[in-house]
Amino acid sequence: MITRRRVLRILALILGVAFLGALLIGGPALWTRWQARNRVLTAAQAPPKDVAIIFGAEMYPSGRPSPYLKARLDLGVQLYRDGKARVLIVSGDNSAEHNREASNMKRYLVAQGVPASRIVEDEHGLDTYATCVRAREVFGLTDALLVSQRYHLHRAVATCRAVGVDAVGVGDVSVKRTSKRWDEFSRRELGANLKMVADLVTRPAPSLEGDPDAVHRALASG
Repeated sequence: MITRRRVLRILALILGVAFLGALLIGGPALWTRWQARNRVLTAAQAPPKDVAIIFGAEMYPSGRPSPYLKARLDLGVQLYRDGKARVLIVSGDNSAEHNREASNMKRYLVAQGVPASRIVEDEHGLDTYATCVRAREVFGLTDALLVSQRYHLHRAVATCRAVGVDAVGVGDVSVKRTSKRWDEFSRRELGANLKMVADLVTRPAPSLEGDPDAVHRALASG
């Protein structure tokens, strides 16, 4: 026979687990939003910076960017043309398995009229954390514009700020009108925030291969 005390204990346990779950998911999300407050802007609102970092996304085997990545690249082109960014860093996994993401991002930008000398490839930007750490430790950046879809930028800005890059996000929302996966990707950010916290606590070391003078040369190019 289940006693009233046992029922209360079970209810307390359920409520406790629910509270911990809400704290585990909600805590990082709230912290991320706080860190990125007033820092996720439109291209028109973005302050001019020397560098804008374009985060990678799916690249097709043909070398053509997916709609999400194309939207990011087009936003980077706009920032360059408007004088909001003098140099564009394209950050992604440049392995064959990921279809030479960074190199094909650069190729797309050049086709849109951005001088190759003003584009720096970050070939080891395997995830958001790696891109942010490499921006500071490899390329020596202390501030930058970050370019991605708007739902991703709160985490990206928070991560970059935590590792020493004073970041402002410039967010794309154009693909929301045509993509059936926008809401799905937005929900995934809840889980991605947990990984962000784990990365910032444990500080795993990403690859630090790369040319530390690449951004400096790009800024000095004519």
